[in-house]
Amino acid sequence: MLSAGARLVTMPAGTVLFREGQLCDSFLLLLRGRVRIQKVGQNGREIVLYRVMSGESCILTTSCLMAAEAYSAEGVAEADIRAAMVPDALFQALLGRSMEFRRFVFGACGRRLADLLCLVQQVAFGRIDARLAELLLERPALHGVVTATHQTLAVELGTAREVVSRQLKEFERRGWVRLERGSIVLLQVDALAAVGGSVPPL
Repeated sequence: MLSAGARLVTMPAGTVLFREGQLCDSFLLLLRGRVRIQKVGQNGREIVLYRVMSGESCILTTSCLMAAEAYSAEGVAEADIRAAMVPDALFQALLGRSMEFRRFVFGACGRRLADLLCLVQQVAFGRIDARLAELLLERPALHGVVTATHQTLAVELGTAREVVSRQLKEFERRGWVRLERGSIVLLQVDALAAVGGSVPPL
């Protein structure tokens, strides 16, 4: 049923797959690439809710199809993607006929819900210094250099760019990082890990 009814699509990085308020008519199954799901507030502030990776589905799309509602966030391709678009009618039929498909769909929903609850807890109650330190250590670093703007980090943390800039300046004052244009040099990984409550990478 999937082979016969799904439509394979390829899209370049930067493509907006769906926007807030847009009606949903297909189930997205990502075969290759990475999609960022983000929410943009009326004041222009952004927050990354989660990312869809290869082999995963988008639970926002799932919830919109099941509730017949419009998207409440937007999805942007962070890398070139290849995906299977499953029409609404086929999605509903598969839910009714295939136990494996139901397990895949609802299992993804359960895992993502836990991630979103953790995100809400971090945004609502987490200290910005700890969250920023942890984010710096999580991002790919080449020779200790994290390539990211203050705005990019702010979007990831769901806060204002000015807040991130102030905290990075404080990290620099302590000698933990060195700020360069478009990048952050990690000087004291152990200190950042202690603030973030994580184990420094080997």
